[in-house]
Amino acid sequence: QVQLVESGGGLVQPGGSLRLSCAASGFDFSMNYMSWVRQAPGKGLEWVSSIFRDGSRTHYADSVKGRFTISRDNSGNTLYLQMNRVKSEDTAVYYCAKGWRLGNERGQGTQVIVSS
Repeated sequence: QVQLVESGGGLVQPGGSLRLSCAASGFDFSMNYMSWVRQAPGKGLEWVSSIFRDGSRTHYADSVKGRFTISRDNSGNTLYLQMNRVKSEDTAVYYCAKGWRLGNERGQGTQVIVSS
């Protein structure tokens, strides 16, 4: 079955950086669009970024454009999210999603807290 396991979350200061990873298994990773979504405390799911199957194109929400970078390693079945210049409003649980935008399956998530 599809398994998506996120890691790399934690506490980071405003302006700092963090790199999230998602280990995928149980499906043909290289044949699927992949995405990151997040859920802030008390709010609904928010799409963050998506990437084409071969990594040739990426799309970002306006709230993270220019600060976050999505990438993938199809040989290692891993999705990444490099988060730079983080802000307090980036505090959320981050989920790896199989598919475009919110996707159709998601992992258990990794918590990111931006605080001084």
